Amino acid sequence: MSVAERENQRMSSPPRAEGLRERKKAKTRWTIQEHALRLFVQQGYEATTVEQIAEAAEVSPSTFFRYFPTKEDVVVQDEYGPLTLALFREVPPGTPLIGTFRQAVRTAFGGFTPAEFEKVSIRARLIFSVPALRARQLQNAVDTHAMICAEVASRTGRDAGDFAVQTFAAAVIGVMITAITRWAGNPTENLPELMDTALAHLAAGLPL
Repeated sequence: MSVAERENQRMSSPPRAEGLRERKKAKTRWTIQEHALRLFVQQGYEATTVEQIAEAAEVSPSTFFRYFPTKEDVVVQDEYGPLTLALFREVPPGTPLIGTFRQAVRTAFGGFTPAEFEKVSIRARLIFSVPALRARQLQNAVDTHAMICAEVASRTGRDAGDFAVQTFAAAVIGVMITAITRWAGNPTENLPELMDTALAHLAAGLPL
Protein backbone atom coordinates (compact mmCIF):
# COMPACT_ATOMS: atom_id res chain seq x y z
CA MET A 1 0.00 0.00 0.00
CA SER A 2 1.44 3.37 -1.02
CA VAL A 3 1.78 6.47 1.16
CA ALA A 4 -1.19 8.09 -0.58
CA GLU A 5 -3.34 4.97 -0.13
CA ARG A 6 -2.44 4.76 3.56
CA GLU A 7 -3.31 8.42 4.02
CA ASN A 8 -6.69 7.92 2.34
CA GLN A 9 -7.35 4.88 4.53
CA ARG A 10 -6.44 6.90 7.62
CA MET A 11 -9.32 9.30 6.88
CA SER A 12 -12.32 7.14 7.76
CA SER A 13 -15.08 9.73 7.23
CA PRO A 14 -16.47 10.42 3.73
CA PRO A 15 -14.43 13.24 2.12
CA ARG A 16 -16.05 16.67 1.80
CA ALA A 17 -15.65 18.79 -1.34
CA GLU A 18 -12.76 20.66 0.32
CA GLY A 19 -11.05 17.34 1.06
CA LEU A 20 -11.46 16.14 -2.50
CA ARG A 21 -9.91 19.36 -3.82
CA GLU A 22 -6.97 18.96 -1.48
CA ARG A 23 -6.43 15.38 -2.59
CA LYS A 24 -6.53 16.39 -6.25
CA LYS A 25 -4.00 19.11 -5.55
CA ALA A 26 -1.78 16.64 -3.72
CA LYS A 27 -2.02 14.18 -6.62
CA THR A 28 -1.00 16.91 -9.07
CA ARG A 29 1.88 17.99 -6.84
CA TRP A 30 3.42 14.55 -6.54
CA THR A 31 2.78 13.72 -10.20
CA ILE A 32 4.83 16.78 -11.13
CA GLN A 33 7.58 15.63 -8.75
CA GLU A 34 7.64 12.10 -10.17
CA HIS A 35 8.11 13.40 -13.72
CA ALA A 36 10.77 15.83 -12.52
CA LEU A 37 12.76 13.10 -10.80
CA ARG A 38 12.52 10.87 -13.87
CA LEU A 39 13.87 13.65 -16.07
CA PHE A 40 16.63 14.50 -13.60
CA VAL A 41 17.79 10.88 -13.68
CA GLN A 42 17.65 10.74 -17.48
CA GLN A 43 19.09 14.17 -18.33
CA GLY A 44 20.73 15.51 -15.19
CA TYR A 45 19.42 18.17 -12.84
CA GLU A 46 21.03 21.18 -14.51
CA ALA A 47 20.04 20.08 -18.03
CA THR A 48 16.36 19.70 -17.16
CA THR A 49 14.15 22.78 -17.39
CA VAL A 50 10.92 23.63 -15.63
CA GLU A 51 9.27 23.78 -19.07
CA GLN A 52 10.29 20.18 -19.76
CA ILE A 53 8.95 19.03 -16.40
CA ALA A 54 5.66 20.85 -16.94
CA GLU A 55 5.25 19.34 -20.41
CA ALA A 56 5.91 15.82 -19.09
CA ALA A 57 3.40 16.29 -16.27
CA GLU A 58 0.86 17.84 -18.70
CA VAL A 59 0.62 21.11 -16.78
CA SER A 60 1.67 24.65 -17.58
CA PRO A 61 4.88 26.20 -16.19
CA SER A 62 2.71 28.59 -14.18
CA THR A 63 0.97 25.58 -12.62
CA PHE A 64 4.38 24.11 -11.76
CA PHE A 65 5.26 27.27 -9.86
CA ARG A 66 1.95 27.24 -8.01
CA TYR A 67 2.99 23.92 -6.49
CA PHE A 68 6.75 24.42 -6.28
CA PRO A 69 8.10 27.98 -5.87
CA THR A 70 11.49 26.98 -7.30
CA LYS A 71 13.01 24.16 -9.32
CA GLU A 72 14.89 23.13 -6.17
CA ASP A 73 11.63 22.67 -4.28
CA VAL A 74 10.43 19.92 -6.62
CA VAL A 75 13.26 17.78 -5.21
CA VAL A 76 13.36 18.98 -1.61
CA GLN A 77 9.65 18.94 -0.77
CA ASP A 78 7.90 15.67 0.05
CA GLU A 79 4.73 14.31 1.60
CA TYR A 80 6.46 12.24 4.27
CA GLY A 81 7.17 14.99 6.80
CA PRO A 82 3.56 16.22 7.00
CA LEU A 83 2.29 12.62 7.11
CA THR A 84 4.68 11.72 9.93
CA LEU A 85 3.61 14.76 11.96
CA ALA A 86 -0.06 13.89 11.37
CA LEU A 87 0.63 10.38 12.67
CA PHE A 88 2.53 11.90 15.62
CA ARG A 89 -0.64 13.73 16.61
CA GLU A 90 -2.60 10.46 16.55
CA VAL A 91 -0.38 8.68 19.09
CA PRO A 92 -2.20 8.62 22.46
CA PRO A 93 -1.03 11.21 25.02
CA GLY A 94 1.23 9.85 27.71
CA THR A 95 3.59 8.10 25.30
CA PRO A 96 7.17 9.39 25.74
CA LEU A 97 8.07 11.92 23.04
CA ILE A 98 10.74 9.83 21.37
CA GLY A 99 8.45 6.82 21.51
CA THR A 100 5.76 8.91 19.84
CA PHE A 101 8.12 9.83 17.02
CA ARG A 102 9.26 6.23 16.66
CA GLN A 103 5.67 5.03 16.33
CA ALA A 104 4.83 7.74 13.78
CA VAL A 105 7.95 7.02 11.71
CA ARG A 106 7.35 3.26 11.76
CA THR A 107 3.79 3.77 10.54
CA ALA A 108 4.74 6.31 7.86
CA PHE A 109 7.74 4.48 6.43
CA GLY A 110 7.09 0.87 7.40
CA GLY A 111 4.81 0.09 4.47
CA PHE A 112 6.79 1.84 1.73
CA THR A 113 6.60 0.32 -1.70
CA PRO A 114 9.83 -0.27 -3.69
CA ALA A 115 8.86 2.69 -5.90
CA GLU A 116 8.59 4.96 -2.86
CA PHE A 117 11.98 3.87 -1.55
CA GLU A 118 13.44 4.54 -4.99
CA LYS A 119 11.91 8.01 -5.00
CA VAL A 120 13.47 8.84 -1.62
CA SER A 121 16.81 7.46 -2.81
CA ILE A 122 16.80 9.58 -5.98
CA ARG A 123 15.93 12.72 -4.01
CA ALA A 124 18.65 12.03 -1.45
CA ARG A 125 21.32 11.47 -4.11
CA LEU A 126 20.33 14.67 -5.89
CA ILE A 127 20.38 16.73 -2.69
CA PHE A 128 23.81 15.42 -1.73
CA SER A 129 25.28 16.02 -5.20
CA VAL A 130 23.80 19.37 -6.33
CA PRO A 131 24.98 22.46 -4.39
CA ALA A 132 21.78 24.43 -5.04
CA LEU A 133 19.73 21.58 -3.61
CA ARG A 134 21.92 21.29 -0.52
CA ALA A 135 21.36 24.99 0.15
CA ARG A 136 17.59 24.66 -0.30
CA GLN A 137 17.53 21.57 1.91
CA LEU A 138 18.98 23.68 4.75
CA GLN A 139 15.95 25.98 4.60
CA ASN A 140 13.69 22.93 4.43
CA ALA A 141 15.32 21.61 7.61
CA VAL A 142 14.67 24.97 9.29
CA ASP A 143 11.00 24.79 8.27
CA THR A 144 10.72 21.19 9.49
CA HIS A 145 12.34 22.16 12.78
CA ALA A 146 9.66 24.81 13.30
CA MET A 147 6.88 22.30 12.60
CA ILE A 148 8.33 19.75 15.04
CA CYS A 149 8.71 22.47 17.69
CA ALA A 150 5.04 23.35 17.27
CA GLU A 151 3.93 19.71 17.62
CA VAL A 152 6.14 19.08 20.65
CA ALA A 153 5.00 22.31 22.30
CA SER A 154 1.35 21.37 21.76
CA ARG A 155 1.85 17.93 23.29
CA THR A 156 3.92 19.10 26.28
CA GLY A 157 2.15 22.37 27.02
CA ARG A 158 5.37 24.31 26.56
CA ASP A 159 6.16 27.19 24.23
CA ALA A 160 7.53 26.42 20.76
CA GLY A 161 10.29 28.95 21.47
CA ASP A 162 11.38 27.09 24.61
CA PHE A 163 15.09 26.28 24.21
CA ALA A 164 14.59 22.71 25.42
CA VAL A 165 11.83 22.18 22.84
CA GLN A 166 14.04 23.61 20.11
CA THR A 167 17.04 21.45 21.00
CA PHE A 168 14.83 18.36 21.18
CA ALA A 169 13.44 19.05 17.70
CA ALA A 170 16.94 19.66 16.35
CA ALA A 171 18.14 16.35 17.81
CA VAL A 172 15.27 14.46 16.16
CA ILE A 173 16.06 16.05 12.80
CA GLY A 174 19.77 15.31 13.25
CA VAL A 175 19.40 11.59 13.85
CA MET A 176 16.86 11.27 11.05
CA ILE A 177 19.17 12.99 8.58
CA THR A 178 21.98 10.68 9.70
CA ALA A 179 19.81 7.62 9.04
CA ILE A 180 18.80 8.83 5.57
CA THR A 181 22.40 9.79 4.71
CA ARG A 182 23.67 6.35 5.70
CA TRP A 183 20.90 4.64 3.74
CA ALA A 184 21.56 6.74 0.63
CA GLY A 185 25.13 5.44 0.64
CA ASN A 186 24.09 1.89 1.55
CA PRO A 187 20.71 1.28 -0.14
CA THR A 188 20.72 -2.41 0.76
CA GLU A 189 20.13 -1.44 4.40
CA ASN A 190 16.60 -1.04 5.75
CA LEU A 191 15.64 2.64 5.98
CA PRO A 192 12.78 2.28 8.52
CA GLU A 193 15.06 0.18 10.75
CA LEU A 194 17.85 2.75 10.49
CA MET A 195 15.44 5.52 11.45
CA ASP A 196 14.06 3.54 14.38
CA THR A 197 17.57 2.66 15.57
CA ALA A 198 18.63 6.30 15.33
CA LEU A 199 15.63 7.46 17.38
CA ALA A 200 16.18 4.66 19.93
CA HIS A 201 19.80 5.78 20.28
CA LEU A 202 18.59 9.32 20.89
CA ALA A 203 16.10 8.09 23.48
CA ALA A 204 18.93 6.28 25.27
CA GLY A 205 20.92 9.53 25.51
CA LEU A 206 23.26 8.82 22.57
CA PRO A 207 25.64 6.56 24.55
CA LEU A 208 28.96 5.59 22.95
